[in-house]
Amino acid sequence: MDVKALRYFIEVVRRQSFTRAADALFVTQPTISKMVKQLEEELGTQLIIREGRSFQLSDAGKVAYERGQDVLAAMARLKTELTDLSALTRGELIVGLPPMVGGAFFAPVVSSFRAHYPNVELKMVEYGARSIESNIRSGQLEIGVAVLPVDRQVFNTFSFVRDRLCLVAPDQSRWHGKRSVKLADIVDEPIVFYPEDFSLSTLVSQGFRRLGKTIHIAGRSAHWDFIAAMVEARLGIALLPESVAARLYGRPFDVIPLDEKEIIWHLALIWQKEVYLSHAARAWIQMSRDMLGSLE
Repeated sequence: MDVKALRYFIEVVRRQSFTRAADALFVTQPTISKMVKQLEEELGTQLIIREGRSFQLSDAGKVAYERGQDVLAAMARLKTELTDLSALTRGELIVGLPPMVGGAFFAPVVSSFRAHYPNVELKMVEYGARSIESNIRSGQLEIGVAVLPVDRQVFNTFSFVRDRLCLVAPDQSRWHGKRSVKLADIVDEPIVFYPEDFSLSTLVSQGFRRLGKTIHIAGRSAHWDFIAAMVEARLGIALLPESVAARLYGRPFDVIPLDEKEIIWHLALIWQKEVYLSHAARAWIQMSRDMLGSLE
């Protein structure tokens, strides 16, 4: 079986789009279609049933997707174990970080890791927390940061941040001077929001649904500084984790804690249980524990 064709097929299913899969893999859409067709011919069965611009998986496609992830995970582990024979004298470590997490927490860890292991190529990739969880489960990543809860039967974790959210509004807003706000106080406001694959998007959306409301989205961004810039331009308000919103103190914003116990930004470094971890990954975990501490 052509592992590349299998990888392309799994990416199409994961992204639910040939176009988005092509963008993620840096190839053309015809290339993706050709490789999926090649996989179908090799397996002797149809995997994807096309319905106009959308598609669904055949029964064989569902099996191929589930088992294919196991194959890719095994290939990734094989590569890791072979390259890891030289311990930390060379190699590569890829760490998945949500965009709002990297600079806020891991810059010192990156600096220390590079100083201690200069021959290990360290790559930081930015995904939403849910995508990181999926990529670790499939073996595409060894370690990364996710928003808890995650499946504790699948993942080892250590949590290092538990933040409430804060309302971020232009200075002298109608909430100016308040010690806290409830979600019900802001449900009718335009909100500068996160991408759909962010765990925070799910948490906040669930809060709106509990109130019987729909979010009025004024724009989306994965980066806190651009979210703040859009708030400053008065396109809407925003909800940012407290440790991130703290960077805005002293600037022309009202930053007010959100009093909602169900909406918590609980971050943890995660990795798969009972899966071989490279020396580099183990070193990163230990260094993160030493520098960030643990809430567990």
